[in-house]
Amino acid sequence: MKNSDQPLQIDIVSDVVCPWCIIGYRQLAEALKDTNTAHEIHWHPFELNPNMPAEGQNLREHIIEKYGSSVQESNESRTRMAAAGADVGFEFNFTDDTRMHNTFNLHQLLHWADQQGHMHDLKQALFTAHFTNNRNISDNAVLADIAAEIGLDRAEALAVVEDQRFAKDVREAEQHSAQQGIQGVPAVIFNGRHLVSGAQGIENFTRILKQLAENPD
Repeated sequence: MKNSDQPLQIDIVSDVVCPWCIIGYRQLAEALKDTNTAHEIHWHPFELNPNMPAEGQNLREHIIEKYGSSVQESNESRTRMAAAGADVGFEFNFTDDTRMHNTFNLHQLLHWADQQGHMHDLKQALFTAHFTNNRNISDNAVLADIAAEIGLDRAEALAVVEDQRFAKDVREAEQHSAQQGIQGVPAVIFNGRHLVSGAQGIENFTRILKQLAENPD
């Protein structure tokens, strides 16, 4: 395997309410650790449901409406996701009250956190808040609490989502991804050139990383 002084650039387009985004990231993280790959991760916004009302919607109702799934199919999907999460050390706690959320404010908060070097930490905290702890991430006060829990200023975090100061930046980032042809998440781009879609599994990500190490271009 060739050694390179340059860390692998990894851009991940994802949404916090996308279960396969956290599963895919955890799979990738395991592969990065197993291959001892030097890397830099940059997260980019994507909204699964940009037209979702601010208060969100019951998740099961949303899935049935959006995909035409039956309750049984919804339950089977949740079981699959929970098992895939457990395989990479992430806990899903789906309940009858689990909700789908509009994530535009989340992405603005993440953009702000990125300016302070804390986007990755906040992204992980938001995944856990939503999927493990069923916190109401439609509530700006809850978002500010989560930011404070990872060491960011709560009052400033609340101001960011209330005054929408980064709305334009997030929209532009979303449009850039759309122009690159990204229509679903997770989308992982290695070194700005190699696009991999979906949660590939640890073995596949490991194989991809080894191929990139051999042929970085």
